[in-house]
Amino acid sequence: MAGYRTTGAIGGLVCAATYLFGIVIMVTVLEPAGFGSSAPTPQDLLAFLSAQQATLSVWYLVIYVVNAVALAALVIALRALLRPHAPVLSDLSLGFGLIWATLVMGAGMIANVGLAETLSHTGSPEQAAQLWHMVTTIENGLGGGNEIAGSVWVIAVGLAAWSSGILPRLLNAFGFVIGGCGLLTILPPLEAFGMVFGLGFILWFAWVGVVLLRRS
Repeated sequence: MAGYRTTGAIGGLVCAATYLFGIVIMVTVLEPAGFGSSAPTPQDLLAFLSAQQATLSVWYLVIYVVNAVALAALVIALRALLRPHAPVLSDLSLGFGLIWATLVMGAGMIANVGLAETLSHTGSPEQAAQLWHMVTTIENGLGGGNEIAGSVWVIAVGLAAWSSGILPRLLNAFGFVIGGCGLLTILPPLEAFGMVFGLGFILWFAWVGVVLLRRS
């Protein structure tokens, strides 16, 4: 089981690092350049996408694709560690964890392909703006508009680990809080809880990584 602990530790720490990377790039580079502004003109949008294409491509690659690979490794490792103690819940966690990883990777692939396709329509800013709106809507739907898969996964992990000693109970309880906040994003007026979900997962991933690394 030491191999699974090491694999899970690396996966958890990489997931935490990708979240931190995403926030840092968003706050220091993308938002100051106009990312997420309320109603940019099609011309302003194209200018922004053209100027930030390289940054956006790397950003999407890290926060989605790299995160998904690390997440899958963590999901499989935790399932292997928890299965002897809670076979049904660990299998449930495996299913929802891999679903989440698949959705996250799909969001990143769509975002990067959509970015390149949008920038191929520079001669028609209005058409490019409509295409980018569709791309970001699909990307958001897969990658974080509703945090159902990730919420069910972390709750299932917490329940499976509660009495096994694989993870500390305080960590499991924190996972329940994160999962509860993620489930609230089903309701449009409560989408702000998605911020708690995302920020909380930075600590959760890092905490899991450290626990598994120490015990490996």
